Amino acid sequence: MPIIIVIVLLSILKYLEFGLVADLSWWWIAGLFLVAFIWFEFIERMLGLDKRKAHEELEKARRERVTKTFKK
Repeated sequence: MPIIIVIVLLSILKYLEFGLVADLSWWWIAGLFLVAFIWFEFIERMLGLDKRKAHEELEKARRERVTKTFKK
């Protein structure tokens, strides 16, 4: 997620031609877009990070339901 924030900030700064980013080529920003795409589409799946996050969310929801049920 931090790479997405960096890409958006760099894009905005480049568009507004602010500071050192004004001289930066658009290809660098496009390259970061490509890196982010590859990360989220391929590498994250290969490492199983997408399933781990989903599993953690389901486990958290289950724990909250159990706590809520037995708290009454």
